[in-house]
Amino acid sequence: MRIKIGIFDSGIGGFTILNSLLKTRKDVEVVYLADTKRIPFGNKGFKEIRYIAKEICTFFEDKNLDALLIACNTTNACALDILEDNLKVPCFDLINSVSEIVNKKIIGVFATQTTVKSSFYKNAITSKKDNLKIIQQECPEFVPEIEKENLNFNKLDYLSDIYLKPLLNKNIEELILGCSHYPLIYDFLRKKIDPKIRIIDPSKALIKKFNESFAIPKTYRYESLPYENVQFFVTSDKDEFAKKVKFWLEVHKEIRLVNLRSNV
Repeated sequence: MRIKIGIFDSGIGGFTILNSLLKTRKDVEVVYLADTKRIPFGNKGFKEIRYIAKEICTFFEDKNLDALLIACNTTNACALDILEDNLKVPCFDLINSVSEIVNKKIIGVFATQTTVKSSFYKNAITSKKDNLKIIQQECPEFVPEIEKENLNFNKLDYLSDIYLKPLLNKNIEELILGCSHYPLIYDFLRKKIDPKIRIIDPSKALIKKFNESFAIPKTYRYESLPYENVQFFVTSDKDEFAKKVKFWLEVHKEIRLVNLRSNV
């Protein structure tokens, strides 16, 4: 019996959650929604993100989901209550999940502008542990660069140095990648900072919580990731998104175009 999972993001960032999920189990059917027409979410206002969240709920409401994996940190920070209240299925979010696994005192957070302004990360982490220092860093240009068909590593190198400097100057001990796009350049970031600094990919914490709620059948053993049970939906440029699926996931998949406002 398959578990039907919804995953949504503004673009390819949700691939980090999708891969973390498929690396642990294959008894799932996934509906992946990318609101590519309105990417990036990270520079949008609180009210607009909540409006978008309601449209996302409308898209998923007839999909008979067993659970939703919230792959967008910005929506997580601004509209978690809307998703939980409207979909009536378990919603697993990145921010609350990762707040449970930090174990150092000086924590750096890479995130979008709107996520930083919400202080959701800071509040979630400090609600569970005392005497922590949380340093948040906005990274507004990361998502547009990561979403490009051809990565500009010179630009990423330049941006990484700018965004890392304030955190490294504060002697951070852990760095949370607080946007689902950022783990896509994990290896790139890892080379730029002291190996003693732990880099945290929140998708792994989210999937751990999900798997604790939905037990994994012990009979499943596999070597390749089972993308055959994943459906992709986008709100614009389906051909371009298909190229990104091929580049990042190394599979050819049909991409379906939807309009969130009318759900057609």
